[in-house]
Amino acid sequence: MIHPHTEIKYIGEEIGYGVIATDFIPKGTITWVLDKFDREFTPAEFDELEPIYKDILDTYAYKNNQGNLVLCWDNARFVNHSFRSNCLTTAYNFELAVRDIHPGEQLTDDYGYLNIDRPFRGIDEGTKRKTVYPNDLLKYHKVWDAQLRSAFGNFSKVNQPLRSLIREDVWRTALQIENGEIEMQSILTNYHFNQ
Repeated sequence: MIHPHTEIKYIGEEIGYGVIATDFIPKGTITWVLDKFDREFTPAEFDELEPIYKDILDTYAYKNNQGNLVLCWDNARFVNHSFRSNCLTTAYNFELAVRDIHPGEQLTDDYGYLNIDRPFRGIDEGTKRKTVYPNDLLKYHKVWDAQLRSAFGNFSKVNQPLRSLIREDVWRTALQIENGEIEMQSILTNYHFNQ
């Protein structure tokens, strides 16, 4: 489930629609949680689908570390890629804002950690990276881990509207990470090694 202070908005012809913040979302806020309505498809289930459904999954789903496609049921499926993403996934089935997100700003992910099947060229954002590759998670996990550790530092200091969707054991783990009591699991745990 996507953060409640967001909405879908048409961005432009090249991008299409995106998820926009309707209120200030501070660094360390949970911006998305894998929930009970999100649908997971195994490779075998995907293979049995008609082409129209395969196209939808190719466009809107991401691949988890088991190699299954996950289709978000709500507006989360419209979160666009950015090489300077303001949200990052964690090893705990939720994403965090890794910097402050202001009203009117898009919530973005770096698709490099979504186990894509083939490279694609992103929109030029003035970054060194221009193309997203299937193995980007192997290359950039240390950079993303550093951003996540910093975001976890604000975890209990910010309002968490999606708190009720986080299991108690996961919540306690996040607090322990924030307090330096345990080491954060790397974003690398999301990598599907049998690509």
